[in-house]
Amino acid sequence: MENAPAASQPTKDELTLDELETLFVNNADMEKLRAYSNRFNPIRVMKAADKELRHSAILGWLFSPNETHGLGDQFLKAFICEALRGMSEIGEMKLSALDVSQADLRDAEVRLEWRNIDILILCPRNRWAFIIENKFHSQQHDDQLTKYLERVQETLNAVTDGTGEGNKNIVRGIFLTLHDEEPQNKSYATIQYQTICGFLRRFLEPGAQALSAEVRTFLSHYLEILEEESGMSAQSNDMAILARKLYRDHKKVIDFVVEQGAGSDFAVAARSIFGDNPKPLSETKEVAGMHLLFSGLTNNTVSFVPQSWFNALQASSNNWPGCENWWAGLPVILWLEIITEGDGMKGKIKLSAEVGPLSPLQERARLINHIKSIHLDNIQFQSGAADAGRKYSRFFKKNTIGVDDVQASEEIERKIRALIERFSNEINAVSGALEAFVSEKKGLQA
Repeated sequence: MENAPAASQPTKDELTLDELETLFVNNADMEKLRAYSNRFNPIRVMKAADKELRHSAILGWLFSPNETHGLGDQFLKAFICEALRGMSEIGEMKLSALDVSQADLRDAEVRLEWRNIDILILCPRNRWAFIIENKFHSQQHDDQLTKYLERVQETLNAVTDGTGEGNKNIVRGIFLTLHDEEPQNKSYATIQYQTICGFLRRFLEPGAQALSAEVRTFLSHYLEILEEESGMSAQSNDMAILARKLYRDHKKVIDFVVEQGAGSDFAVAARSIFGDNPKPLSETKEVAGMHLLFSGLTNNTVSFVPQSWFNALQASSNNWPGCENWWAGLPVILWLEIITEGDGMKGKIKLSAEVGPLSPLQERARLINHIKSIHLDNIQFQSGAADAGRKYSRFFKKNTIGVDDVQASEEIERKIRALIERFSNEINAVSGALEAFVSEKKGLQA
C-alpha cells in the first residue's frame, strides 16, 4: 500500500489559518478598534464633520447669548477675548481682550453669511462688530479680509452716527482656522479650532455649567469632531498607537488584507512612489531628486522623512523624549494628505512639515528657533508655536497643489512628485537647521 502524500507545509510567506484566527477571533485589541470605528456621532452621520458652513452654523449658535445652549455670552466672550489677546495695539480701533472680558455682550446679534461674511457679530450697546472668517479646509481669496472690514465699517457708519470721535464703531476681524495659516490682512486676530476645544472641555467639566443633558451630549459630540479634525483627540491618538501595535504583531496578515482590499487612489499613488510594502525608515526612495525614507501610509496620508533629516537627527545618541509614539519617533516629520473638494471630484494635495511633542519644552523651543532662522518665504510658524502647551507646530506655507481628479492615481502621483520638487529648497534648508540643532545639543550636553 502506497504511503499517503504528506500534507503540504506552508512556506515562510504563506498565511496559516492560525495566523488569521489570532488576529480576527476574540482579539481584544481588534475589538477596541472595531468599537472605536463604529462610534455614533450625529454630526458625522449627517456628513457635517468637514463642512465649513455646518461649523459656522454651530458656532453661530454658541455665539448667540439668547440661544438654547444656556451659556449666555460666556462662550462668545471666551472666544473673542482669546482671539484679541495681545492684539490691542493692532489696527486703528483699539480694543483689548480685557475690554471685552469686562463688557456685557448679552445684546449680541449673530448673522451668518451676511454679504459673504462667514459670521458677523454685532454688539450694539458697545458699538462693536466682529467679523469671523472661518477657514476649516478652504483657502483665502485675494483681499477678501480687507473688503469685509471696509464693508462692515461703511454699513455701520451709514446706519449709526459713527462719525464723531466718541461715537466711532469699532470693527475687528478674527481669522479662525483649522490649520496653521496666517491671515492676509495682518490686522485680523488669529485663533485656531484647537482653542475652541479647550473652551468646550472647560464648559463640559462636571459642575462647571448648568447645561441640559441634550446640550451637554451635543457639545460632547462636537468636541469629539473638533479634536479629531485638529489632531488633538487623545482617544484617536491612543487608537493610532494600538493600531500600530496590532500591525507590528500581525504584520503579515494585515499586509495581506490590505493588498487584497481596495485601497484609495492616493494610497495606490503612494505605493507607486515608496513601494508596495515599504518598511518604515528602512529603504531610501529617490523622489524629485530628494532621498526619502517611508514612515507610514493610510488611504489619505503618507508620512516620510528625508534621508538628510534622518541622518542629522541620528547623529544625536539620545532618543527623542515625547516623540516615541509620534509618527516615526523623531521630533520632525513630513507628510502628504489628499483633501477632496465639495464636488467629490477635484481636490488638493498638501505637504505638511511639523515639529512634534518633543520634551522638555526648552528643547522643543530650541528646535523651532533653529527652523525659524531659515529665511525662506514658505517656512513660517504660527505665533506662539513654542509656547507651553503646544505640542504640534506646522511650518510649511503655500504648500498645496490642485488635483483635477482625486480618483486618478497617475495624476496624484505626478502632483505628489511636483509638490516635493517645489519644496526641495525648504527641505534642504531644514536639514541644515537640524544639523545645527543637534550640534548645539551636543555642546550643551558636553
